[in-house]
Formats: sequence, C-alpha cells, structure tokens
Amino acid sequence: MATDLSRPAAEQGAATGFPTTRLRRLRQHPRLRDIVRENELRVDDLILPLFVRTGSGVRQPISSMPGHAQMTVDLLPGEIREIESLRIPAVILFGIPEHKDAVGSESWDDKAGIVQQAIRAIKEAAKSDLLVIVDLCFCEYTDHGHCGPISERTGRVDVDNDATLENLARQALSLARAGADMIAPSGMMDGMVGAIRQALDGEGFEHLPIMSYAAKYASAFYGPFRQAVESAPQFGDRRSYQMDPANSDEAMREVELDLVEGADIIMVKPAMAYGDIIRRVKDRFGVPVAAYNVSGEFAMVKAAAERGWIDEQRITLEILTGIKRAGADLILTYFAKDVSRWLQNAAS
Repeated sequence: MATDLSRPAAEQGAATGFPTTRLRRLRQHPRLRDIVRENELRVDDLILPLFVRTGSGVRQPISSMPGHAQMTVDLLPGEIREIESLRIPAVILFGIPEHKDAVGSESWDDKAGIVQQAIRAIKEAAKSDLLVIVDLCFCEYTDHGHCGPISERTGRVDVDNDATLENLARQALSLARAGADMIAPSGMMDGMVGAIRQALDGEGFEHLPIMSYAAKYASAFYGPFRQAVESAPQFGDRRSYQMDPANSDEAMREVELDLVEGADIIMVKPAMAYGDIIRRVKDRFGVPVAAYNVSGEFAMVKAAAERGWIDEQRITLEILTGIKRAGADLILTYFAKDVSRWLQNAAS
C-alpha cells in the first residue's frame, strides 16, 4: 500500500516506533546534537552575587564558598573589571554593615549604607552596561539576624510584618537614590512588593523593576550564605515567614499576589530541589523567572570536586542547564565566573 504523505502515519496504521524511528540518529554527530539542543545555557543568563563589607583593603575569604569573599568597597573596581572581562551581565549586592541594631537602620542610610556605597563605586568603575541588582532585606543589618523588627503582639516572638514593610520602603528608596538598576526584596513579608512599588512610584522611580523572591523556601541549603553575610538568626528560625519546602500550591499563591502588587520578575529560591516550582511558575504565569542556585548547592559541588568525586565542570553545567530547562530565564549563581570561562573556552 502506498503511503499517503498528507495523512499522519498513525492514521494509516504505519509503524511509528522502532525500527522505523531511531532517536539515536540525532545523537550520532556532535554538530547534530548542537543543532537539536532544546535549551542553551548562556553567560547572559547569569547573575553573580557579591558580598560587600565595611573597611578598606580587605578581602575576607568565605571558607564554605571557595572563590568567594567579603570585600571592601575600594576593591570593587578591580572586581568589576574581571566581571566585565568575563561578560557577566549582572551582579546582585549583599552588604555586611559595620553596625547592627534592632531594626537594621543602616540599610537605609544614604551616605553610610554599605550597599549604597557599593552601588556608587560600581557605577563609577563599570565600563559596560553592567546591571546592578540589590537584595532588599534586613537579616544582615539586624542584631538579632531576622528579616525585620521583632514583635510579641501575637503572643510569641516573631517578625512584625507591617512594620517591616515601612522599613523596606525606606531601604528601597535609599538604594534607588544610590543608583540601583533593580530592587530584589527577599524577606517574604506579606505585601512587600506592593509597599516597595508604591514607595518607588511615589518618588519618581516608577521605571525601576522589582525582582521578587516570591517563592523563597525555609531551606537548609542557605548555611554557607549565612556565614557569608553574618546573618544567622540569634534565636528561632525563619519558618514563620519563609515557605515550607513541602508546599507547591502555596507558591502559586505567593507568586500571584506579588505579580498583582507589581513584581516584574519572579524568583524561586533555592533552585536545584525546586525545579517543579520553577516550571509551574513559568507555565502558569508566563513571566520572566529567576532561580537562585544557592550557597549550599554551590558548596556541595565544590566540596565533592575537591575530593575528586565528581567532574566539577560537567556537573555544574548539567545543574545549571537543568535549572534553565525547568523554566528559569535568569540564574543567580556563585558559579557565574567559572561558567563564563568554561563557555567562552568551549566557543573559542
């Protein structure tokens, strides 16, 4: 019987499985594998976190995060030259202040705020259109290590949600005045995006985008980061405001609320164990999605690689490609410098 090419093979009773269909045909040649690749990890996908501290001439290595360090503002120009040479398009800043208090007031100090100083130094040093994103939170700035002022009004010690919103607005405005290109609130306070959006718009910063840590889980993967920014809680934990790792539907509610309040980009944090959340957000809302490949994920790979148990380059590229395949448009990762070098070497 002649094959009718105008009709699908399945309708004609034709064989559509093996041996007619051999999926290995498209894997035989390296160039063919490249042609049919569905997802491509690019340097342009990456955002590099930086840790800035007070002082002068100090680069304090972070023992649990090899290759990363707290650095003082005067060292930023050299750091920025390296970042630009690697073509990394964006950085996100975290500050370690000189003084901490119960409300984290140094975070909105226009002059003395460590991240404000860092923004100005980067803007002066950068020769390219480097995107400067700022993390918006208080755990680094409070003497108790929580993400806002503490209240006992509910009958237990906890972060005061609404008082924190007022302070987030102050912090956002100060960072906007310093020249930040994007605001990224990470404290998981109810109403945080709306409060920040209203404050920014009211002061003429309606052009500034907000990348919300909308689905941020109370994860055990954050340990090295808390060493990096000296922000471990002095009591309790953050499970009353960060999400339960068991919950997925709740993440959709969090994301929807942040979008309604004015978020422009949605972040899922952590990334590796939450690919299902990344995919659900992308499929349901169709907005730009960022994923944070966090410190614990980074540290585990580095530790295993140092012991010779894994191929660091291959496994890192596989992890980040998987995060992108899940639906992430942007990836915050401590591997950004390494990945940039690997991808550029592969292309040369």
